[in-house]
Amino acid sequence: MKQQFRLYRRSNGGRFYLHDNATGKQESLGTTDRTEAVRLLHARNEASRQPLINVQIARAYLAANDAQASTRNWQMAMNEITKAKEGTTHAFYVRAFKQEAFDSIRALPIVQTRPEHFMRVFEAGTVSTNKNLRRLHNFALAMTWLPWPILIKEHWPELRYGDKRGISWEEHQMIVAKEKNPEWKAFLELVWHVGAAQGDLAALCVEDIDREHRVISFSRQKTGSLVVQRYGEEVAAILQQLPKSGPLFPKLSQHTSSNRAARFAKVLKRRGVVGVSLHSYRYAWAERAKTSGYPERYAQEALGHKSKAVHRAYASKARVELPSLEEYEKKRSAEKVILLPIQNATPAVAAVPAVGHDVEPTSNSIRSGTA
Repeated sequence: MKQQFRLYRRSNGGRFYLHDNATGKQESLGTTDRTEAVRLLHARNEASRQPLINVQIARAYLAANDAQASTRNWQMAMNEITKAKEGTTHAFYVRAFKQEAFDSIRALPIVQTRPEHFMRVFEAGTVSTNKNLRRLHNFALAMTWLPWPILIKEHWPELRYGDKRGISWEEHQMIVAKEKNPEWKAFLELVWHVGAAQGDLAALCVEDIDREHRVISFSRQKTGSLVVQRYGEEVAAILQQLPKSGPLFPKLSQHTSSNRAARFAKVLKRRGVVGVSLHSYRYAWAERAKTSGYPERYAQEALGHKSKAVHRAYASKARVELPSLEEYEKKRSAEKVILLPIQNATPAVAAVPAVGHDVEPTSNSIRSGTA
């Protein structure tokens, strides 16, 4: 029988190569040792003659190294990845892996999975199915339950998210004006001003509020990151209506995020509002912050976003009207900026704002106490 591959060696460097007699493709074996190169040649020719037998041989080697390799299925992987999560993230993964789209691979051994098995999951699922299957696949690779990727990155279907936007002031006012439940009304008014995730806001307690300094602080349930946010007169008025001890929202705090989202969806349907959800208040806060020129790092900390990319995605719908350079120059002149020389540096000037324009001092700037 004619061999599919033949061996040759290049004079430049002495490295051995394989030549595919069927396609003409050449491939480096990465070695200059003839004995090793001959073994690789025989293995490739043997594999081309008996592909099914070689799969069985590979499985036998895997089983010798991992006793559960032949029986470990995707449901077992789902269980393990869920175990490692806590709180709301744990609940998220439990719900995610209950999707019917995963039914076709639950009992499928991981080492026997082929790309077409994943394609069936994609066809039956949604964007979230695609994301969660990626997480599951990467988890199996990290645990060395997969000897190699089932799909390379370029072959995964593109994630196509639906359009997301913040709820508008007019929509918010229409919803709040007709809300008869005082606790729900206060909740919606507060989430408009604070922009917190609904689970974090519902769990707020009086201990999380510093009324003297007007500060709300809490740790996010999803990421554990600390959120510290100052509030103004309108939020202070809302807080006056809420309990003075214990949870700020005693009844809402007992509901799940899904219950609160479902109730809000019914309200939206009755009011004829489309394209938003309870989470849209978070988008709205980020958009308002960007539109008003609120510093990005302040907004990021106020919402508890660890990543700038995530925060910018939330604020992507904001429309910012930039002033003309002429207007900006006139505004700066009106602020009566005093120019002082920078010490220990190349000749230059530093702009120091007049009283009332608070900036963070740096090593190369001096804050002026008088205009």
